[in-house]
Amino acid sequence: MNNESEREESQEDAPEAEKTTQPATMNAAEKFREQVQSTQEPIEDYEPEEELWNGGYSAKAMVGTWVLLGLVSVATLILPFFVPFLAFLSVPISLVVIVGMWLIGAGIYGVRRFGVHYELTSQRFIHQTGILTRDKDRIEVIDIDDVSFTQGPVQRMFGVGRITITSSDRSHPLLHMIGIADVKSVAGLIDDVRRKERRRRSLHIEAI
Repeated sequence: MNNESEREESQEDAPEAEKTTQPATMNAAEKFREQVQSTQEPIEDYEPEEELWNGGYSAKAMVGTWVLLGLVSVATLILPFFVPFLAFLSVPISLVVIVGMWLIGAGIYGVRRFGVHYELTSQRFIHQTGILTRDKDRIEVIDIDDVSFTQGPVQRMFGVGRITITSSDRSHPLLHMIGIADVKSVAGLIDDVRRKERRRRSLHIEAI
């Protein structure tokens, strides 16, 4: 009888034990999570990456080349009639030379126009090269140290020029972007983005 009564008491006490241990376990887990969260550093607010500019080699950058090729073509046709040592340039030969020059010029334009593409976002500067196969590289805007641009006399007339980006990126410490339209505004935009990103990062570090 005593054994049966002890078993009954133990069965009755078992649910109570479970009820008393379960809240204790839950409280311990909650305390652990709170302790972990309190020791973590504040997470930086996420800012979505925004595209600010994209472009490549401008057709206006080749205007000077086309004008020069036109003048050379006319000279190739006319000069053999007035310059004795150019008499070997008959009309058929002159036409072959002219066509060859224009094909070379068109090839250079095609490689520059379709083989290079640039994209500027609020966090990165992306540049792609290649026509059949594409090589894509990225430079963090915070790694850009300096931005400058140059223009020749003809380029100033059409607002195009070359932008030079100096950065601490190991793969492209010096990047030349030729034939960029509205070159002054684009160079200023890249410089503004890098300054803004550096200010934002420095404020975040000070807050931590």
